[in-house]
Amino acid sequence: MRYTAEEEVNLALVRGLFDEVLNPMDSSAVDRFIAPGYIQHNPTVEDGREPLKAFLDFIKDASPDAVHDVKRMFADADHVIVHYHVRRWPGDAGFAVMDIFRIEDGLIAEHWDVSQDVVTDGPNVNGMF
Repeated sequence: MRYTAEEEVNLALVRGLFDEVLNPMDSSAVDRFIAPGYIQHNPTVEDGREPLKAFLDFIKDASPDAVHDVKRMFADADHVIVHYHVRRWPGDAGFAVMDIFRIEDGLIAEHWDVSQDVVTDGPNVNGMF
């Protein structure tokens, strides 16, 4: 897939978010990736950087061994879509997650996500990833 220069920059930003914030659950790195007026569409987290930091700290405390294993990432202009596998602890079947990020002025300005439990004994052999 060919991306514009803007899309490549946006992909790199979101990759950085996963590498420096989500996988290490490092809330101190949020400000490097997230806009001050961050709009959150996840129904369990408020808008803004500080609620996101508090959520990450809560998750890190509850699941210190959690992994966010990115399977695919796509860019479309100012949006980046990520499909990944969250496992909270070793041996956890985890969640299949899709995030959509909107980028504005070099930072993530808006976020949507959906997740579902990973099914290991479904009716086909294709798996969720």
